[in-house]
Amino acid sequence: MDAPATVESYLAPFPTPTRAILEELRSFILSLVPDATEKISYGIPTFDLNGNLVHYAGYGGHIGFYPGARGIAVFEDEIKAYKYAKGSVQFPLDQPLPWELIRRIVLFRAAENRARQTQKRAKKTGKGA
Repeated sequence: MDAPATVESYLAPFPTPTRAILEELRSFILSLVPDATEKISYGIPTFDLNGNLVHYAGYGGHIGFYPGARGIAVFEDEIKAYKYAKGSVQFPLDQPLPWELIRRIVLFRAAENRARQTQKRAKKTGKGA
């Protein structure tokens, strides 16, 4: 099976309840980081802001949320309530999404990506960070 070309084509085949949660998550992230762009990366929806910001995906029983290793490590105490790994967390479909936690993770990752971009620019211009 080929990877979807667009976020819309990724979301389209999901059952209505799952698709609604994925679309709500998508809108929520865009409201937090309106300058992020969307793409498909690793076959799943991805927000880009000076590099990958977060990925998300739908599954039979959960929503996969992928903020990377630092996005998990910094919030690990709060994420322990869910199944998680080094760079991912699973939010069960039968529970409300933890919107405040997602908000803080996304904003943390956005700040991290912006700081990295600022450092790259400073190195390029020779002005130090």
